[in-house]
Amino acid sequence: MSTVFFHRLIPSNALRDIGPEDTPRVTTMELFFDLVYVFTIIQLSHYLLTHASWLGALEAATLYAAVWWAWNYTAWAANWVNPDHPSGRGLMIVLMGCALLMAVAAPQAFGARAGLFAAAYVAMALIRAGYMAFVFRGQVMGRNYAQLGAWSAVSGLFWLAGALVEEARLALWIVAVLIDYAGPYAGFWVPGKGATPMASWPLKGLHLFERNQLIFIIALGESILLLGGFLVSHDLHADTWLAALVGFLLIVSLWWIYFVDLSEPGEHRFKHAADHTSLARAGLAYAHGIAVCGAIVVAVAIEMIVAHPGDAIHAETAIIAFAGPSLFLLGCTVFHRVTAERLRAAYLVSVAALAAWTWGALELHLTGLWLGAGVLAILAATAAIGHRKAG
Repeated sequence: MSTVFFHRLIPSNALRDIGPEDTPRVTTMELFFDLVYVFTIIQLSHYLLTHASWLGALEAATLYAAVWWAWNYTAWAANWVNPDHPSGRGLMIVLMGCALLMAVAAPQAFGARAGLFAAAYVAMALIRAGYMAFVFRGQVMGRNYAQLGAWSAVSGLFWLAGALVEEARLALWIVAVLIDYAGPYAGFWVPGKGATPMASWPLKGLHLFERNQLIFIIALGESILLLGGFLVSHDLHADTWLAALVGFLLIVSLWWIYFVDLSEPGEHRFKHAADHTSLARAGLAYAHGIAVCGAIVVAVAIEMIVAHPGDAIHAETAIIAFAGPSLFLLGCTVFHRVTAERLRAAYLVSVAALAAWTWGALELHLTGLWLGAGVLAILAATAAIGHRKAG
């Protein structure tokens, strides 16, 4: 009876019906799912704003790692499952609900809502893996997802244990993150079953690349929301306008580097490469995770600079102003290395320049406006160099 029920609930025809040379289109259901991450990214940036310390940064990074992995695995699943099929649509809605609960719990994830955050994340992981294993029943991909689910179950024990043991929460959750992120490189190895070769995951890379571009746009949107929200609710003086202009141009610089400098070679590589899965694992799951994280931290830096444009900066502001653009550029460096198969040295030089400038600004007790202007100059130069090389 239960078998018949699951066959009706998760029919095999819920998979996308596409040819070997076709690329799945991004559906409105996938875009609807991403709406949760508008709220989620706001929650994460606010968490870092209100916990601007080394411990707060580590906690925020742990929460982000979970949020990113939940989105990443769902984007991969939608590469095969048809989100417009009633069954696939139902899966996306359930996962969307779990992601919303994670976002709601995020501000107090290391406090009163730790259980909600961990339970929602683990439920999302197990439901997704279980659905995919069943919809691919009798196929190699069914075995792949069953082994992925086993890794999710192991990491889930650490997530739930961390929710229960407050004193060891951060340490246990870091272990859980390491397990989750190590899984793909270990091939989701299971005793007695071995690993799942990357060649056995027949991915359509262009679809996933487009999904990652869209989530990056959402991350940039958080900067716009924070900047606009601040300007709406505060008095506007000359230095505030100047700082807001710097913040806006910082957002433009990130967009320019990513979409003008990186997107075309990335798209070209996915169009012509045979092994989309390995490319997507390194260039999207990991590299884009770093770049999106950087964009979120840049939003926090812009908020801090615009809030106090004429005041001498503190160490927290200088560190965040360095960390955001640097994480973004490091993610771009990895992505370019994977897709173009060469190192973009200009990005690494820019990271070094950012370190020198933010340290110097702190030592000289410069204002937030000067700090932001220097960061903007470095990113604008990086964008200009990349555009010239692309041309």
